[in-house]
Amino acid sequence: MSTHFIPVRPEVLHALGPLDGAAPAQPLPLAARVWQVAAVRKGLILVLLAALWEAVARWQDNDLLLPTFLQTARAFAEGVSTGELLQRTALSLAVLVKGYLAGIAGAFVLTALAVSTQLGRDLLSTLTAMFNPLPAIALLPLALLWFGLGQGSLVFVLVHSVLWPLALGTYAGFQGVPETLRMAGRNYGLTGLRYVLQLLVPAALPSILSGLKIGWAFAWRTLIAAELVFGASSGKGGLGWYIFQNRNELYTDKVFAGLAMVIAIGLVVENLGFHTLERLTVRRWGVQR
Repeated sequence: MSTHFIPVRPEVLHALGPLDGAAPAQPLPLAARVWQVAAVRKGLILVLLAALWEAVARWQDNDLLLPTFLQTARAFAEGVSTGELLQRTALSLAVLVKGYLAGIAGAFVLTALAVSTQLGRDLLSTLTAMFNPLPAIALLPLALLWFGLGQGSLVFVLVHSVLWPLALGTYAGFQGVPETLRMAGRNYGLTGLRYVLQLLVPAALPSILSGLKIGWAFAWRTLIAAELVFGASSGKGGLGWYIFQNRNELYTDKVFAGLAMVIAIGLVVENLGFHTLERLTVRRWGVQR
């Protein structure tokens, strides 16, 4: 019987030589550092789109159908300087905030019931299957009948547009919370509302933020569409009525100025609102890249 011995190599300590020949790290060129700023890249995209708009409008040469970017910019500046565009925007945002907050409250109540009881889960699944596919603007005639020509009608359709996508997103986030984290919360004595607020909400925050963004987009476009009908019915309204009124008077540049304000508010809310909230919460915690 032969025995095989595995040779053991002796340990050798190699001394590292000086790094005299290595070049020190060089800072990036100014152009590369500027290009790394997201605002610069997005601004360049907007400039290219504006240039394309200007070129197509000049090629078509019909201000009634498609005004140039410069004409729209002048109409936008005029609307801001006179205060009319800002006043209409403020009216729309005031209604939007009411409907959005009411929808968030309703979604939180539904999801809290769904994670607490079986009846709540059945209620949420049944209501979302019934009402989530229903367009919010389709409820405007009933809202006008029930709540009259006032802000109540607009708030009603806004709550409908926010409630269901946010409730679905929040509940999906709650369902995705790991069971080990749930057990740890129960071991610390978290039950009821404290269990939802202190454990489920932070763990499901990426899904909740996604639902908030989807609900915001639905609410904003639903409000503008509803104000077109609401403003035409009552003779007053916000940004949607501003667009509708100028369309009737064939001020196409002002119509595009109103649309530009809708887009600008969407960009501000997305980049300064939700982006900042994500940076301070889920990205800072390492939950989301």
